Amino acid sequence: MEFESIVGVGAKTAERLAALDDPERALSEGDVAALARAPGISTGRAAAIARAAIRDEHDDAGEFLATDRAREIYRDALSLLQERAVTDHAAHRLETLYPTGSESRVTEVREWVATAMEREPRQDVLDALDGVAPLDDPSRDRIRDRCLATADAERHAEAQDEFPELSVEVVEDARGLADLAKGYSTVIALDEAFAGVDIAGDVQVRPDALETPEEVVPERVLSFFAHNRERLEAAARVHRTTDLDPPVDLARLDEALAGLTEEGTIVGDEELDRLGRAVDDLDAAVSTAESVANDRLREAIEERDVTIEGADLLSLVEQGAGVDSLLSRELADEHAAAIDAARDQLVDSLQLDTGEAELATRAFPEEPTFPVEHDEGVVNRLREDLTAARDRRATRLKRDLATEFADLQAGCDDLVGAALSRDRELAVARFASDFDCVLPEFGGRGVAVEGGRSPLLDCAFEDVEPVDYAVAGPTLLSGVNSGGKTSTLDLLALVAVLAHMGLPVPADEVRIERYEALHYQAKTQGTLDAGAFEATLREFGELVSGGRKRLVLVDELESITEPGASAVIIAGILEALDGETTGVFVSHLAGEIREAAGFEVPVDGIEAVGLVDGELEVERSPKKDSLARSTPELIVEKLATEDATDENEVFYERLLEKFE
Repeated sequence: MEFESIVGVGAKTAERLAALDDPERALSEGDVAALARAPGISTGRAAAIARAAIRDEHDDAGEFLATDRAREIYRDALSLLQERAVTDHAAHRLETLYPTGSESRVTEVREWVATAMEREPRQDVLDALDGVAPLDDPSRDRIRDRCLATADAERHAEAQDEFPELSVEVVEDARGLADLAKGYSTVIALDEAFAGVDIAGDVQVRPDALETPEEVVPERVLSFFAHNRERLEAAARVHRTTDLDPPVDLARLDEALAGLTEEGTIVGDEELDRLGRAVDDLDAAVSTAESVANDRLREAIEERDVTIEGADLLSLVEQGAGVDSLLSRELADEHAAAIDAARDQLVDSLQLDTGEAELATRAFPEEPTFPVEHDEGVVNRLREDLTAARDRRATRLKRDLATEFADLQAGCDDLVGAALSRDRELAVARFASDFDCVLPEFGGRGVAVEGGRSPLLDCAFEDVEPVDYAVAGPTLLSGVNSGGKTSTLDLLALVAVLAHMGLPVPADEVRIERYEALHYQAKTQGTLDAGAFEATLREFGELVSGGRKRLVLVDELESITEPGASAVIIAGILEALDGETTGVFVSHLAGEIREAAGFEVPVDGIEAVGLVDGELEVERSPKKDSLARSTPELIVEKLATEDATDENEVFYERLLEKFE
């Protein structure tokens, strides 16, 4: 795929995308999480790239939302959908849904939506989704206890790329390997030529090392799973609470994760735990053993009356004898017992095995001394042996567990991906359920809505009055102030946007023509100055040119200039709109516009039934071919029928006649 052919993707972004494992798949599937793994690409940027790639695939120019107000309706609709996603990823992935005139794209989304609407958004599933997120690569820490070695420059470069955590050294011969073995616990030779060399230390010849990274650097796999543990556990819960077929053995995954700490180290192995404790506690255990020996020997000395005849004392002094000689002569048995107690204490406290215990006993020599002191050289050798045994076992366990995780890793990606996909589906299902939505039917001319209720109104959705309205061709919509004209335009815009996104719409039934663009001109606040007025007319000049199928919604265009001029301008715009355009123009000048137009402009009206306690009672569904009465007319009619007296009755009646 030529990345730079995607709108908005330049050379630098293309280079970043190329760094991904499978960028073509991520782009074709709109996988925002995968695209966001590219260096320097944020989640929002990834969503924009995914949308652009989808548009490119469906040959979509991305011109459906033709005005600022149309784009606002889209953003509001998308927000309602995203709010019903549990995970941030699903919310971002939903940004790849957008309104379009491309039939292939709308059909593609509708097929997915039809399945999504069948999902049941149970609370236990939503709870399980909390915590699911795309798997993430943790930072790689430098590993200093092992290195790679090779005599081949090309392989050296390959090894550096594959194992940035390790030092990769160039050696010429076995002597070079031997030198490395003095500074590293493990040296892994990559060349077959080194097979059979006899070198002191842990030197392994692994020509296949580049193909088995989980064995060379098991920490990489382990840290990945430790870092993503909560996400994997949450994804597993989603599969257990839904009908999703897990792509991995969940029991096997649970068991593998149970053997790993949050830091990525091995847990649950008794022998490794024993060796670790022995290394950590060695100094303290030696000190305690010394104290045991000295305490016993001190008690023995205090309890014994040692008598030395003068001749014997003189002889000992002449021989330069000290306390050691006295101990050997007078307290040999007690000293031996104290040393045995020290040895037992050391072996028992560290839980040493037979081989380790044999070395540990030499830490306390049998020669009589007081106070008893350990042999530091023996203790250091014991420390080295225990540390080596611990590290060997940890390395073996790491490799075994890393190999197990490596077998699970591809399935884990699918495990999380399926859970996130279910979140997107449930967001659609919740949206459809919360707003009583149906999939619209495409066909015919114009748009027809039955029982439509807009969730964008500033009130609870259950309090919204349903609206029935059908329109085709240029039409004027009249009605009383605050009667719902603008809300009707918003409903039509929302229905058009959702339908052309491939999503369900908030209505009992909707039939809509396939449009190529939505033009929604919002109400202007106050009369425009000359420059702004000219710019607005330019917009309509572009609107009436061309033959695309469009839905045009205009709210009180007369506010752009003086009422008389506005009526003429609106009439001219209606005349210029071709037969392919569906247009609804809200206006209080419907009568004046109809008179100025060169054709019979249809006028629909949102009728006010009357005034109740000073409040308008309105029939929200527009009435076809009806010029709705204004609020002032209703007030005059109310005064004429309810409050008229002999003195003012004629006055009210004459005012009413003026509205006819």
